[in-house]
Amino acid sequence: MSNRRPVGNVARINRYVRADYDIIVARWVDSGTSSGGNNLVWIVFGVVLLAGFGFVVRTIAKRLPVAHTVTRTAQYNRSPAEIWLIVSDLSAQPEWRPDLRSAERLPPRGARDVWLETDNRDQTTTLETVESTPHRRLVRRISDENLNYSGDWSLEIGEFGEVTSITITETGEINNSLFRFLNKYIVGHGSGVDRYLTALGTKLGIDVRITDG
Repeated sequence: MSNRRPVGNVARINRYVRADYDIIVARWVDSGTSSGGNNLVWIVFGVVLLAGFGFVVRTIAKRLPVAHTVTRTAQYNRSPAEIWLIVSDLSAQPEWRPDLRSAERLPPRGARDVWLETDNRDQTTTLETVESTPHRRLVRRISDENLNYSGDWSLEIGEFGEVTSITITETGEINNSLFRFLNKYIVGHGSGVDRYLTALGTKLGIDVRITDG
């Protein structure tokens, strides 16, 4: 009898252990299945959320106007002649504009100067000088035909005693609706004008304050 009891005890212990093991395994499997199900739910939720966001963006973008106009003004305590010397020297602008890598002069179109600008993202834009009145006004227009956008910059120089103001008006058209959304809500209309006026102030050693209109 004494020799059998351990065997019976071991058998009972083995049964208990086996039962506990089966319970643990079953719970682990259920837990894994539940976790996988939850992950799948979150994946589906994420896909639906992205699709909904994309639909909202497309809907808003299609309602945005193709054309936009932005005007910015900054003041500098320099003479109009000094300001004009800088803004009209198109070949030297990469030296003081951080967003411009190079400016290459192309053959003129009639009496109009044409320049190929390359920004710091290697994107190129061909610009044609439409109007140039020394110390007063400079108008440049995008002349590329294969872009999703078009427009021009009109730079006006005003003199108020010892202060010279520069007013830049950007008039543009963006055909791609997604680009219109990005330009308005992400990049911002007039951000290029703001960078230009700020960079000019940095070159002149002036902290500029940019205002609308």
